[in-house]
Amino acid sequence: MADQHVETAAAAVDDKTQRRGGGGGRRGGRGAGGGGQPREVLVSKALSKLLRHQAENAGLKLDDGGYAPLDKVLAYGPIRSLQVTFSDIQAAVSTSDKQRFALKANEATNPSLDETSTEPSHWLIRANQGHSIKLDSAALLTPVTLEAGNVPEIVVHGTYFAFWRAIEESGGLSRMGRNHVHFATGLPGDERGVVSGMRRDAEVLVYVDVERALREEEEMRWWVSENGVVLTEGDAEGRVPTRLFREVRARDEAAGVGVLWRDGEKVGELPEGLRMRAPPGKGRGGGRGGRGGRGGQRGGRA
Repeated sequence: MADQHVETAAAAVDDKTQRRGGGGGRRGGRGAGGGGQPREVLVSKALSKLLRHQAENAGLKLDDGGYAPLDKVLAYGPIRSLQVTFSDIQAAVSTSDKQRFALKANEATNPSLDETSTEPSHWLIRANQGHSIKLDSAALLTPVTLEAGNVPEIVVHGTYFAFWRAIEESGGLSRMGRNHVHFATGLPGDERGVVSGMRRDAEVLVYVDVERALREEEEMRWWVSENGVVLTEGDAEGRVPTRLFREVRARDEAAGVGVLWRDGEKVGELPEGLRMRAPPGKGRGGGRGGRGGRGGQRGGRA
């Protein structure tokens, strides 16, 4: 997964740019307010921010499954400023490479469940995962259990060299301000067709033994989202402990880093030069906490 702290820092920047002028309007394309980002990216980020983090502050009530009325979502200031249409929403749901959102008919206003309707009030929308808003995991996600036999063969979390020291020192991967720690079931671009769960520029791969966690960690629940992201609230401290690390290694073998952890034991050390290297595209500080800091405990999402 991508490092969750990186996204938190990026969200703060997006918030500032939206307050300065949004995305340049419906015909703005790569508007000045979006830092040159394509409009569809600005729409996706605005939806993610609202549905994952800001719904309560915006006075938007989510149902147990995390769904919100689409007409009210479109009326939210930063989204309204982008002049988002129903077609834009359909595109965000159907063409997103990470399948971040889901759309379903609103039975209260669309009792016939007419899927051809383009009236926003006839629809509900949600973010499939990545929430900091407290939601009922059982209503939003599918449980991963030994009994169900649906434990993925690969469960891997992606992070960055700059954050690795803080992860080790904290004793594992922390969900921090989010509801869950996020994992992918493979690497982006591999033959498994993984669509979400890890940033493409992740530098460190943390493979976790979920079967062991389910056997030994009674309080630790595991889930899978609609878009295939594996999630857990972690232990009582909100953490996936290092003893569950099956293997930790650099994603790029050319980095000259061997295996760092195997079967819950530390077997290698990250070179000092790599520890100090900012995450790709994040400047010297890697956003806030780019050298580990508070954010380094996090690790991932997409």
